[in-house]
Amino acid sequence: MSPWVSAVMAAALGAGTVRARLRLHALPVLAAGDAPPPAGGSAAKAPVPGPRRRLLTARGVAVGAGVYAAACAHADREGLDVLELLPADLPAEDALGLLRLVDPAAYRQDRLAAGRGAGCAVLVSEDVLARSGTDPDVPRDRADLLALTRRLKEYATASTDLAVAPGLSVGTAGPGGGAAGLRAQGLPAGLLSAARLGGLALLAAAAVRDGRWGAAAAGLYCVQPALVLGTGGPLHPADLARASLVRPLRSLGAGLRTAVEARSFQEAAEQDRRAGYAAELADGTDRFFEPRRSHCPWCGSSRLSVRVRMPDLLQGKPGRFTLEECGSCGHVFQNPRLTVEGLDFYYRDFYDGRGGEGAGTVFGRLGPHYRARAAMPAPYGRPATWLDVGTGHGHFCDVAREVWPQTRFDGLDMGEGVREAERRGWVATGYQGQFPDLAAKLAGQYEAVSMYHYLEHTRDPFAELDAAAQVLVPGGYLLIELPDPQSRMARLLGPHWLPWFQPQHQHLIPAGNLRAALSERGFTVLAEQHGPAHQHNDFVGAVALTANRLAPDPHSPWADPAALRPTRRAARQAVRAAALPALAAAGLLDAVRSAAARRTDGGNAYRMLARKEAG
Repeated sequence: MSPWVSAVMAAALGAGTVRARLRLHALPVLAAGDAPPPAGGSAAKAPVPGPRRRLLTARGVAVGAGVYAAACAHADREGLDVLELLPADLPAEDALGLLRLVDPAAYRQDRLAAGRGAGCAVLVSEDVLARSGTDPDVPRDRADLLALTRRLKEYATASTDLAVAPGLSVGTAGPGGGAAGLRAQGLPAGLLSAARLGGLALLAAAAVRDGRWGAAAAGLYCVQPALVLGTGGPLHPADLARASLVRPLRSLGAGLRTAVEARSFQEAAEQDRRAGYAAELADGTDRFFEPRRSHCPWCGSSRLSVRVRMPDLLQGKPGRFTLEECGSCGHVFQNPRLTVEGLDFYYRDFYDGRGGEGAGTVFGRLGPHYRARAAMPAPYGRPATWLDVGTGHGHFCDVAREVWPQTRFDGLDMGEGVREAERRGWVATGYQGQFPDLAAKLAGQYEAVSMYHYLEHTRDPFAELDAAAQVLVPGGYLLIELPDPQSRMARLLGPHWLPWFQPQHQHLIPAGNLRAALSERGFTVLAEQHGPAHQHNDFVGAVALTANRLAPDPHSPWADPAALRPTRRAARQAVRAAALPALAAAGLLDAVRSAAARRTDGGNAYRMLARKEAG
């Protein structure tokens, strides 16, 4: 092993240690309370001013006198609906894990941050309990409470925080890690256990073979708990000395246990899905496609050529997909396109079910994009009512309220997520259904309509644009963001260009075509952005799609049973291991690519703002 690898590991561990110490000292601490906590049970009503609150604790957690009153006083003072309480004696590895996930200085302000905590105690307003459908009296262990904290934050995105409660103790509550704890936090237990075991193997090899730098990296790993938690701060783990002395052995045991638990859970969870997919695929996939069309759906030309062919590189479901390009107008479209039944099949387990956690994580990282999209109309007007079409769970609307706090945001989507967005308060009203079908009901009600990465998923973009014109008032704004099929990366990366996004994307529309379609419907284009709309995923996406192509997930319920053979599993692990350095290099390339895209205004996507003219 190269000494440079050991030096990089040592530097990374050192940077992580410094970051963890800074975050530790940024944790709020409850002031001492002078009233005793309510007696009995794991939940009790709050006889304090302000919102009524309940204190939910995991089995075995010890709540000292004054904790409840101090927590209520802190929540009142800070205007919080959800307050995650951290015991001062939180075990060392649990504390380090929390500090890796949470930046206390930014946590409350980040509406999209996942709810995190220790899984010991959480104070919740009764309003949030009611809207989230949470029964406060159900007994819970630490993993249950970790999962509940994630859910509760979704109902209080700007009024959730955490604090250390000096009178709170883990008691006999047991560990909060392992596969169950990781799953409860929406984290990939199998992947993280593999990363932990791989990291330990690298450290061991470095310590044996690389002399000074290898020994430094291994030594820093061992003493990291003491360096972070043993030099002052609000957390005082009782196991701190043991955590440092035998950390490699404890990490090895924990990694192996988590890997076994994750594998068992995954296999059990996929059994029912596997039987359903096997029955559905028994007759093949031909029925999921319409006949191939011979003319462009945008301009009617018959000058069509194949732009790219590919399998499903996103999920690895059976089937092959073709995107054709019109030689007259440049429109790119799926041909033959999927039927409605086919769309249902290929969307399933992507945004919900098996893939729901991953999709939610991606949407939760787009805060800067959401704010930039929301700010686009600012030079031209202040919309009082805004409809976000294809809103999903309403992530954009929740963040956009930071930019437009006086604007009413409604959402429209085909899925059940829009109903959940309304319950969370992310949208004022959620409409479930097809936009063209609901347009007459919503006619003339909105000053702004947004379609962010929505039109490319639709079967008839013209009908969607007609619907937007119908629901907007004269002078209202239409905001659209789309992948740019004219991007240089689309040709360079071929089928591994992520924005092709097959089989979901039905139409990829050049900017000139969209401008013309808007003009025909009485819109004036006010602004067009390419560089600022660029998404930082060209090279990373290409590496990920290539890895999926070479070694699809053998545990997916639609996979060939032969994929579960030990040799196929080993091949997938080898591909994933090889992909890690490639992903790191791709990330650097994407950083350079993004800087160039923003400077030259030539990214992989574009935004357009248009005004509906009167008349």
